[in-house]
Amino acid sequence: MPNPPLTLYLAAPRGFCAGVDRAIKIVELALERYGAPVFVRHEIVHNKYVVDSLRAKGAVFVESLADCPDDRPVIFSAHGVPKAVPAEAARREMLFVDATCPLVSKVHIEAARHSENGLQMVMIGHAGHPETLGTMGQLPDGEVILVETVADVATVAPRDAERLAFITQTTLSVDDTADIVAALKARFPAIVGPHKEDICYATTNRQEAVKVMAPKVDALLVIGAPNSSNSRRLVEVAQANGGAYAQLVQRATDIDWRALEGITALGLTAGASAPEVLVREVVDAIAARFEVTEEEVVTAVEAVEFKVPRVLRETA
Repeated sequence: MPNPPLTLYLAAPRGFCAGVDRAIKIVELALERYGAPVFVRHEIVHNKYVVDSLRAKGAVFVESLADCPDDRPVIFSAHGVPKAVPAEAARREMLFVDATCPLVSKVHIEAARHSENGLQMVMIGHAGHPETLGTMGQLPDGEVILVETVADVATVAPRDAERLAFITQTTLSVDDTADIVAALKARFPAIVGPHKEDICYATTNRQEAVKVMAPKVDALLVIGAPNSSNSRRLVEVAQANGGAYAQLVQRATDIDWRALEGITALGLTAGASAPEVLVREVVDAIAARFEVTEEEVVTAVEAVEFKVPRVLRETA
């Protein structure tokens, strides 16, 4: 019996962003330069396949500097770290390399600048996410108020309603964040925003592609990890824009094929920390069950590249 026909819409752009690409390269170059083991504080990016691949090469992933010896290099993940972490590494005279995404570092610099100007911060982000912890950790306790939803805005109790600024996590839903920003501006008309949108180009572009794809398809698959904020937002964006069914999968083995029975159009994208090899794995699994016609949905062309830190450039 022939396989049923299926139009497979592939989002473009999808997968790795420049910050993720740079962070992985930093670990690989550090292993090349210093040999194994190289310690990495937190998962370098939120993707099991990537982390396992680097672990196999000699990277050791830990959650605290306390788990790192003084005499081996340590790398800080792409999500960024509180100010106290590099300060402690310097105190211990450790060799450390910061793989924080430059677009996250931009938010850190912004927060510090506003604080120096006497403004208290409101951060739009997810409690407990390493990027949020790292950004809030740039300033002393009490200087950053976290809001996750529009409802949270009503509970914000600043020192001075006339001396506020807001910053955001880089991997949020563009639309949800716009609603929270509108609520903040309505309640605190004097609040100062970033010169340029904090949500990064890759998050915005991947969400835009999903918005275009969602109405065309019967179902949409997002390749990404459950702890990947930007991947989870892609599922939500699909559901909010007419996607009847959206599923987050780490690998082809996670696909719920029963949910895809009878469909004729399927969308596929990948979060910013998911490598293209996993996209091809999923495409192959789909092609084994359907007679596939592939179509790319191109909504942006990305040509962003970030340099690795100077200490590793000669290795590169």
